[in-house]
Amino acid sequence: MNPVKILLLALCAFFMADSGFSALAGEYDQTLSVFKKSPAVQPFFDTAYGYAVFPTVGKGGIAIVGGAYGKGRVYRQGSITGHVSLSKVSVGPQLGGQAFSEIIFFQDQRAYEEFTSGRFEFDASISAVVITAGVQAKAGTEGATAGASAGPATGAQAEIGYTKGLAVFVHTKGGLMYEAAIGGQKFDFTPL
Repeated sequence: MNPVKILLLALCAFFMADSGFSALAGEYDQTLSVFKKSPAVQPFFDTAYGYAVFPTVGKGGIAIVGGAYGKGRVYRQGSITGHVSLSKVSVGPQLGGQAFSEIIFFQDQRAYEEFTSGRFEFDASISAVVITAGVQAKAGTEGATAGASAGPATGAQAEIGYTKGLAVFVHTKGGLMYEAAIGGQKFDFTPL
């Protein structure tokens, strides 16, 4: 096997192994603190019915196959109600690895119950706002797209709202990945 491919597989394995399998309580507090400091995200903590937070999601891919995985907690009105896993399998041109934190806000009880009803999957209409770079990314079952903007990191973006009762923000932790893949994030919820 080509040494470059071996290195990339090792990099992908690192990100997948560090994707939240052993997230500690302190990691959740630290992740929530990062999101609460963002002017774009902070208002959602005041008005959302609940949210799901993933301290670290590892994402990696090589050639035409990739994936992502992370573990998180779901909160309703400030209390933990269960655990959730995020997974994504993607097929299409991709290369590299990346780690990021993610938070999903539920606008109301309906959105919360839909997400926690068992297995939930994002559709193509859900977008994730990257709070560190002011970039809007769209991830869903029809693939992934991204585009630069003034964005929430600079405070220059128009009001960010809910789509189908959900608002999603990500904070990039590290890595670099090229991806033009098909696939959406899937969530499995386990109540306490």
